[in-house]
Amino acid sequence: MVEDLLKAAVLGIVQGLTEFLPVSSTGHLIITEKLLNVDQDRYGLSFDAALHMGTLLALLAFFGMAWVRLAGGALRTVSERSLADPEGRLAWLIVLGTIPAAVLGFLFESKIDDTFRSPFLVATMLILFSGVFLIAEAVAARRRAIEELTWVDAVIIGFAQAIALVPGVSRSGSTISAGLLRGVQRPDAARFAFLLSAPVIAGGGGKQMLNLVQEFNDGKLGRDDAAFFATGFLLAAIVGYISIAFLMRFLQTNSLRPFVYYRVAAGLTIYAVLLVQMVS
Repeated sequence: MVEDLLKAAVLGIVQGLTEFLPVSSTGHLIITEKLLNVDQDRYGLSFDAALHMGTLLALLAFFGMAWVRLAGGALRTVSERSLADPEGRLAWLIVLGTIPAAVLGFLFESKIDDTFRSPFLVATMLILFSGVFLIAEAVAARRRAIEELTWVDAVIIGFAQAIALVPGVSRSGSTISAGLLRGVQRPDAARFAFLLSAPVIAGGGGKQMLNLVQEFNDGKLGRDDAAFFATGFLLAAIVGYISIAFLMRFLQTNSLRPFVYYRVAAGLTIYAVLLVQMVS
């Protein structure tokens, strides 16, 4: 049992670190779960969902009253039939930007979960998508603030978030890069990316959590399993909060390039391990 809790703790820390840093949380979870020999039939996607709920809690806590202001602003735009309210306008941009990932996730989620959980694919996307980061940093004007986002911006960034359904891409990396390519300042691109991720994480993770609750009700999972899930959830939430704070501060004065170096190194390492396994 102690060994299982240590595995849950490691996975919670990995999720908390990688969900918000632009290095792909799903890709890292796939690799780490294989290294730790986590029982995919017993835990697998359900445990991944619990970890994502932990990082959702981190998002809700970090942005705190911003969510209240966004909700209040959205209600004011409806009652006043005007998008003059900046918070309300931003709230509707988040709704619009959520649609691409929500639709594609609904249509292809099961196929992605079954087909794309491959270490080779993770390594490939870690390396290939790093090129997008470099392009975004090289050509971005970075003059616009979050208040200047348009409907077109929201749709483009929303589609970038949808691409991150493929493990190895990184939700935060793809959306921040899209924001940069649209001329948005790095900190504001990151802020919008994080706000945009919350509904998708809630929707995807919430669906799996319903299945998880049913498994506990049916007796398929017991008290020890609850401790396993709770450990991962709590550590994902705590480390996730720290990761958001770090990246928001880091992007004030730094680019995405350090994460490119890490992604390429990680991808090459995975290739090397897979090659050794093939020849051994």
